[in-house]
Amino acid sequence: MPHIRQLEAHVADLIAAGEVVERPASVVKELVENAIDAGASAVAVEVRRGGMGLIRVTDNGCGIARTELPTAFLRHATSKLRAPEDLGRIGTLGFRGEALAAISAVSRVEILTRLRGAESGASLRLEGGVPGAVEEAGAPEGTSISVQDLFYNTPARLKFMRKDSAETAAVAGLMQHLALSHPDISFKFAKDGMEALHTPGDGKLDSAIYAALGRDFARGLVPAEGRGGEIAVSGFVTAPLQGRGSRSMQVFFVNGRFIKSQLLTAALEEGYRNQIMKGKFPGCVLSVTLPVSAVDVNVHPAKTQVKFAREREVFDAVYHTVLDSLERQGGPVSAPGPKAAETVNPRQDFFQAMDAKIYRERDAKPASLPEKKFRPGWDTEWKPPAKLSDSQGGTACRTSGERPAAPSRGSFGAPPSVAPRPAPAEVPRPAAPPVRETAAPEDLRRPFVPAIPAERQESLPGQQTLESLREAPWRLAGEVLNTYIVCESADGCVYLIDKHAAHERVNFDRLKAAQEPPMRQALLQPVAAELSREDGALLLENLSLLDQLGFGCEDFGGGAVLVREVPADIDAGDVSATLEELAENLRTGRSAEERRENLLHTMACKAAIKGGWTSGPAELRALVEKVQSGEVKYCPHGRPVAVKLTRYELEKMFKRA
Repeated sequence: MPHIRQLEAHVADLIAAGEVVERPASVVKELVENAIDAGASAVAVEVRRGGMGLIRVTDNGCGIARTELPTAFLRHATSKLRAPEDLGRIGTLGFRGEALAAISAVSRVEILTRLRGAESGASLRLEGGVPGAVEEAGAPEGTSISVQDLFYNTPARLKFMRKDSAETAAVAGLMQHLALSHPDISFKFAKDGMEALHTPGDGKLDSAIYAALGRDFARGLVPAEGRGGEIAVSGFVTAPLQGRGSRSMQVFFVNGRFIKSQLLTAALEEGYRNQIMKGKFPGCVLSVTLPVSAVDVNVHPAKTQVKFAREREVFDAVYHTVLDSLERQGGPVSAPGPKAAETVNPRQDFFQAMDAKIYRERDAKPASLPEKKFRPGWDTEWKPPAKLSDSQGGTACRTSGERPAAPSRGSFGAPPSVAPRPAPAEVPRPAAPPVRETAAPEDLRRPFVPAIPAERQESLPGQQTLESLREAPWRLAGEVLNTYIVCESADGCVYLIDKHAAHERVNFDRLKAAQEPPMRQALLQPVAAELSREDGALLLENLSLLDQLGFGCEDFGGGAVLVREVPADIDAGDVSATLEELAENLRTGRSAEERRENLLHTMACKAAIKGGWTSGPAELRALVEKVQSGEVKYCPHGRPVAVKLTRYELEKMFKRA
């Protein structure tokens, strides 16, 4: 049996450091929280190489006494706890006394500090947790800590660090949350010498949101404020029409501490029930304030999770605050849209339908422009060419100013007493032939000869013949609610087909089976998609994968991604929402193949026709053909595409069976 012995102090410090210091963002979090607890009104953070090269945090807080500097870097040394009962009323961000000891154990640290009112300051250097001598030094009031060569003595942890861009984005996201939780403090963040964040520190939350999350997000917010007993909720939520593609813009604080809570997320989204589009998520910056004795913040090493003593009361407070704020705004009000009959596909691609009236209005010239050449009206009667009009009689055309002779009784059933009006005497014209109600001649009903033979069309990539001349074993009955296709099969069954789900599956199968990258379109005006820092960094890490899917992206700074090219199937107006969903899919995918399939799911969904769009008969027939042939059964997300009703089931509904 192995012998039990006590670990050396240095090894124990390294193990403890692994629990507290996970990545550079963990170091920044601990140091900035110490600065906030020190009463600072301004905090500046600088990182280089994602924090692996340098992390410097400077504040104007109370500072540290020269005689206490060595003690500050000992394990479990803190100024915030004195007795066991203090654990039940923790009101500070840092309290365990492990941060400075853990950070110094895996890096090279230099601290420069000066007490308020002191004549001079002090400095101290530590390497691998071993302190040097405390020296007197000139310094402004406050504290400045520099951390260099993080994990230089723990190569096992060093090899698991991500790219510098990803680590920088993690620090930037952390600084966003800290700035939002303390709008009364001015935060500055610089990465590799460039300023990325600067909040005014004027105490206004909307000012901090504007600086940290961007103008577009700030403009779509609704103020929210409420109280339930001892629980107060305040902040901002997004308007229902400003739904996001993921939950990355949901920010919660409890007593000034940023947390991740499924309880608060559920309460927020419950307030938006029946008010937000399906598949969209609300964004928010909400602060929950409650007695410190009613929340336990020491349930997670990173202190990003808390435990509430009265969870139901917290849920109700957040839910009713969100619901009341949306009701005060009048709910989701949108501009009046076109009538359902006039709604066409906004992408203006193949999947659209228009009647003759819409075509005439779109193609008509302005009234102020003179006509340069003859243009017949829609009541013009055109005669077929001579070779096809022997049985019709005549080859001339009649303009709208001429009236044809009245038809005989055999044509329209007019009484014999109605005499035909003669043509103008000065321009004698032959009488117009009677219009027959019989079917057109065989050669007139014959389809046009295609420019490309059918056997060659099948071999051309991207070509699809929607209209099939062969008789199908089903009948397209129509469409209801502009969403569901009604189809009758030869065996007497009725199918209801979700056209969006069916088209989404068709797109997904096509994208997955494609050997070449999808066709892309260059945007006339590039789109700057404002995302969260984490989402933006995640997309920039996977630029090669996005390029394979048809997206041409580049870093635009400040968490934004500049998009210059998109797949041909994606509408330019959906770029930001698509990128948000792509980032969420990249985050949840475990393997490379799973991540790629998740991305294809999003692209297939965005490129699919939507419920409520008007679809033409050719499009409906193409989708029904895919479903009836068994090629399409489920959408990529697993939802059924079609519902089958047998004759017996229908007759049973009407009490006929």
